[in-house]
Amino acid sequence: MRPRRLKNEINVVPYIDVMLVLLVIFMVTAPMMTTASIDLPSVGQAAQPPAQPIDVTIRADGSLALHDRASGGKERELARSELADAVLAAQNGDPERPVLIAGDKTVRYEAVLAVMDELQRRQIKRIGLLVQPTGK
Repeated sequence: MRPRRLKNEINVVPYIDVMLVLLVIFMVTAPMMTTASIDLPSVGQAAQPPAQPIDVTIRADGSLALHDRASGGKERELARSELADAVLAAQNGDPERPVLIAGDKTVRYEAVLAVMDELQRRQIKRIGLLVQPTGK
């Protein structure tokens, strides 16, 4: 009688069987999964046109101007202390009306942040920065 020798090999056949069973399960269940759908509003369903933004301009010398696009009026010069009250008046009780800040290239970043901070302290919610796209 011969003594038995130990095998140092791994039998991979059971692993292949398990992988094929998993592959079949995934192939069968994948078409049954529902994907999330988002029902976006179309333009025809809009109840009212989107609000025109209010522009706050910071010039190179640090002076401020306010332009209300909805009223079509001209820019009017403002002092920093009058800015928040003028923006609130231009919003006409609509806190969702956006306010865009347009700063000159040479204006310090600190001046733009000071205007943003003043508007945020007065509970004006939608504040953005107006930029000019670069031509390529």
